[in-house]
Formats: sequence, structure tokens, C-alpha cells
Amino acid sequence: MIKTVIFDLGKVIVPFDFARGYRAMEPLCGYPVAEIQKRIGSTDLVQRFESGQVEPEDFVAQLCKQLELPLNFEQFCDLWTCIFLPDTLLPDSLFEGLRKRYRVLLLSNTNAIHFAMLQRTYTFFQHFDHLVLSHKVGALKPSPVIYREAIARAQCLPQECFFTDDIPEYVEGAKRAGIDAVQFSNREQLEEELKARGIRWD
Repeated sequence: MIKTVIFDLGKVIVPFDFARGYRAMEPLCGYPVAEIQKRIGSTDLVQRFESGQVEPEDFVAQLCKQLELPLNFEQFCDLWTCIFLPDTLLPDSLFEGLRKRYRVLLLSNTNAIHFAMLQRTYTFFQHFDHLVLSHKVGALKPSPVIYREAIARAQCLPQECFFTDDIPEYVEGAKRAGIDAVQFSNREQLEEELKARGIRWD
């Protein structure tokens, strides 16, 4: 029997498009979008930031230097968070209904800048019992460390947890930890998966 329902954040609850950020950077640094993408991807800076190894101010300074962006911290944060779209993929009512019967957790690879903006912008966080975030835990999915933390916060057995994520590798990581997990594609598909397990939110 499922006792805890766990959700990924990006592209499961909140849609995002990294290209929006790259396009916003393009006129400021003079590099084309493809080069911006290449330069960011050529280092592990983002991964270290999302695993809490780099402080926000240091991250901004290093990335602005790498891309030759003439921005201060606040200006960069505005640009860095423009990737998120306003309408969520799942409604608040789903989380609110689930929380009446189950523990509800968030399990996300994210960073301090993105997450601060998301908490200011969206209302669904109020329906979650715990937020298991990579930059707080110090580990990124699919590391076993972050799934163990989620199970501990769930306060139940791994097989009593249900998890959905849009990235197959992260779903498989959850399964290796003993969690019942499925890849997310859309709201209708998720609702069918929940119903198949007897999980109710009405």
C-alpha cells in the first residue's frame, strides 16, 4: 500500500525551457546560443551548484566570467530564472487532495537561485510535507544518497513510496532504491498510474 507520493519538480510540476535563458544571454554576452550552451556544458559548474558545492554568489561570478556577462547578482538571477513557464503541468488540487491521505514529497535536482524564485512564484509548495532538494542534500539524482534521504523523509518503507520523474535515468535510480516509480509524460498518464495503485486525491 502506498503511503507517500513523491514528485519531481521540473517538467513534472513546473515546465521550463533552457533555451529561453540562452536567448536572453545572447545579446548580453555576444555569444550565439549554441556557444553559450557549449560553454556552460564544458564545465561541471552547474552540477556542483546543484549539489550545493558552490555558493550562489560564487556560481554567478564564475558563470558571468565564463560567458563574459556584464551582470550583477540580481540581474543574473532574473535572467537565470526566466526559463520557467507560468502555468504548471499539474494542478494544486491534485497535491491538496493527495495530502489528505498520504505524505507528499518533492524530490528535485535544483539550485538555490532557481528554488528561491520558484517558492516566490508558485503556490503548490504549501501542499508538500517535505522538500528533498539536491543542493540541500548534497547529492544529485540518480545518486542513491538523495533517494535514501527521500525515503527517510517519507517515514515508510521504500516500496510504500510512489515516485514520478520525467527523466528515465532518475526513475531507474528510484527503482534501484526500492521505490515504485514511473516516468512522467503528462497529467492524464500520471492520473492513470495513480488510479492503478489505488491512490486517491478526490
